[in-house]
Amino acid sequence: MLSPFWGEFLGTLVLITLGTGVVAGALLEKSKAQNAGWIVITTGWAFAVMLGIFTAKTFGSQDAHLNPAVTLAFAIQKGEWQNVLPFFGAQFSGAFVGATITWLHYLPHWRETQSSELKLAVFSTSPAIRRPFANGISEMLGTTMLVVGVYVIFSRGSGGVTAGIGPFLVGVLVWAIGLSMGGTTGYAINPARDLGPRLAHAILPIAGKGSSDWQYAWVPVVAPLAGGAIAGFLLKSVS
Repeated sequence: MLSPFWGEFLGTLVLITLGTGVVAGALLEKSKAQNAGWIVITTGWAFAVMLGIFTAKTFGSQDAHLNPAVTLAFAIQKGEWQNVLPFFGAQFSGAFVGATITWLHYLPHWRETQSSELKLAVFSTSPAIRRPFANGISEMLGTTMLVVGVYVIFSRGSGGVTAGIGPFLVGVLVWAIGLSMGGTTGYAINPARDLGPRLAHAILPIAGKGSSDWQYAWVPVVAPLAGGAIAGFLLKSVS
């Protein structure tokens, strides 16, 4: 099956499976990758984005957004809204399924891990210092940087990119954002990346999982959408 919806669904599934998977490997007890650290986590997410984009394009989505904030930004920039709701549905559902795959993959490790906070961290983001307004600014700025960076990578002004190099460069962009801006909130910069797995955490029978922290959950959804909107209007003004 090849279609934009299917491409966005599978691309986001791959993104979240590999992204939450690297976090699980670094955090869960008795994982061979336990305590691998922030460099490994940010690198894993960068590769996850790259492979998610390749997957989306292969299965029918040449846009390969994998992120509602990116979809919103380019809808504003281009004035084309027909894909917004279908892409949102594909992205959120793909993220949920991807997180479920990570849960299955690390099935024996949840019971071995005592900390409910570490278990939640596999699925969703949380701030280093909980200040919702400041946390929202961080997520908004990171998402704006993401969208503008994606636009710059693929713009004609950059000289164009050879086929196949674009997804790699977007992965590098996400890696850079994680290293430079991710220390405040864990850089969701993608509403589907946080909400889909957080829903999976709430629904799945994860041993000793604790709260899904819904009090904070609005920040990594609303702030990235705001950042995407800002980027969309910015790009509209210069394109």
